[in-house]
Amino acid sequence: MNRYQGKDISGCAITGIMDKSGKRFSGKTIIDSIAIMHERSNGLGGGFAAYGIYPDFSDYYAFHLIYDLEKAKDITEDYLKKNFLIKKSEPIPIHKIKEIKSPFCLWRYFLKPKSEKIIFMSEEDFIVKCVMYINVQIEGVFVASSGKNMGIFKGVGYPEDIGVFFRLEEYKGYLWTAHGRFPTNSVAWWGGAHPFGLIDWSLVHNGEISSYGINKRFLANYGYICSFFTDTEAIIYLFDLLVRKHKLTYEIVADILSAPFWEDIDRKSEKKGEILKTLRIIYASALLNGPFSIIAANTNFMVALNDRVKLRPLVASTFKDKLYIASEESAIREVCNTPDKVWKPKAGEPVIGRLKE
Repeated sequence: MNRYQGKDISGCAITGIMDKSGKRFSGKTIIDSIAIMHERSNGLGGGFAAYGIYPDFSDYYAFHLIYDLEKAKDITEDYLKKNFLIKKSEPIPIHKIKEIKSPFCLWRYFLKPKSEKIIFMSEEDFIVKCVMYINVQIEGVFVASSGKNMGIFKGVGYPEDIGVFFRLEEYKGYLWTAHGRFPTNSVAWWGGAHPFGLIDWSLVHNGEISSYGINKRFLANYGYICSFFTDTEAIIYLFDLLVRKHKLTYEIVADILSAPFWEDIDRKSEKKGEILKTLRIIYASALLNGPFSIIAANTNFMVALNDRVKLRPLVASTFKDKLYIASEESAIREVCNTPDKVWKPKAGEPVIGRLKE
């Protein structure tokens, strides 16, 4: 039987939960939230991003690496030793289950860049450079995540099974996102599962970006190499470029990635209209064409955004200090029975959750 038979190929599931007070909670909560949207996945990809899970190593970059080839581990570790001080190196704990067939090796490293390596660049730029090198130059390995006090856990399978496989109920974090994938234009493999990450960024995505080619070429001008052949990778690099490098606010980033139509810009006030026109011209190649709903996160923020026509579902909710975002309201109510507020964000209007100081 065709694996897509009877399925909705637009049905990827995304969900995110953030406690803005910084209070940490078990990964079981996010597993329960994504599991209720089981029919939006097909077992070909699932994953989670978690923040605040490594408090004992919060000053170190936590590299989660997935090895497909045995020889890649030795080559990669030689590269890491040349560039980093390695505080700890160990397998990522897993619980073997029949539903998940894992690759050769899942490993994590807690690292600090050697001081002589960051004389002419920031730590973050150095991490980006190293991640790009590993993903592009070393065969049989890819970096799932590379931020401080966070990690991405992903693979081929239903997301609830991936959560059990990685024993996420044993972790506690203040921000969690999750994704159930239904691959449409790329193969199902561990590197192609969501979330995608870079430094402390993570991103989950429901939709299909037809502007991937021009987005990819635009990012190459700034040293970002899209090596996973999927549109979601390009989106996370755009967030890093626009927010971290170009210092833009999330509201402005929303106006770039999900830009208003020209006819709507013409109806704005003169000042606002000129700003939007300028953004459309300068960042024309960063515009995301096609249907999408995304949740991006980093150490301090969780941000959700729809395409300008809202062709993919997105629901938001709050309860006290918690912010919930999901493809379906059921995923929120599964873990929060009586939310204070529930709403459907407007097309192109970001939902922004910020960690309290």
